[in-house]
Amino acid sequence: MKAEELDKLFDDGEDISPYLDLSSIRHPNRQEIKGVNVDFPTWMVESLDAEAKRAGVTRQSLIKAWIAERLEQQDS
Repeated sequence: MKAEELDKLFDDGEDISPYLDLSSIRHPNRQEIKGVNVDFPTWMVESLDAEAKRAGVTRQSLIKAWIAERLEQQDS
């Protein structure tokens, strides 16, 4: 199907989803996520948990924010 035909169907209010390949669709601003495992000593986890609680965020969010800050400093 040509783009002009698809445009006309869309403009006419037709359902064009059968003509779309949604198997590889990606959000334009979403970064791919890759998990990593890191082992910390117990005292460090406890300190992270206390700081996360104080900041009102999860431990994972705190760690990501701190690492992002450090990486941004390295780029400067």
